[in-house]
Amino acid sequence: MEIALEEAEAAAREGEVPVGAVLVRGEEVLARDHNRTIALCDPTAHAEILVLRQAARVVGNRRLLGCDLYVTVEPCVMCAGAIVQARIRRLIFGARDEKGGALSLYGILCDEKLNHTVEVVEGVKASRARALMQSFFRGLRSGEVPKWS
Repeated sequence: MEIALEEAEAAAREGEVPVGAVLVRGEEVLARDHNRTIALCDPTAHAEILVLRQAARVVGNRRLLGCDLYVTVEPCVMCAGAIVQARIRRLIFGARDEKGGALSLYGILCDEKLNHTVEVVEGVKASRARALMQSFFRGLRSGEVPKWS
């Protein structure tokens, strides 16, 4: 989770929403990244999506079996769908997102109707992840962080 938090801090420095992610298989880090929706002009360039894409190229397979994904904030619905499609074994995240998180709103990752469910561990370094988000949005409201177009 420390690596994911470093990535989230990098996102904040770049004016992106501070979410970071890292994908591991055993002790091996396959990919790490942070939100880049503004930099890439891509609404799908969330940290989780970027990490899944990178790791799939590294592994040479769209299925990331036996892999664990660490994310600073609860994934959105789009990212949760990608996590299920990639067959991620375990999602470990920090802070909940009560307004946009896929688990908080819909329980997608654990829905038995889907052909794959993901083990979920939440609350890892949650206070640090939450503080980073709150600080970023406070800065955005006060004009310290450039507003998005």
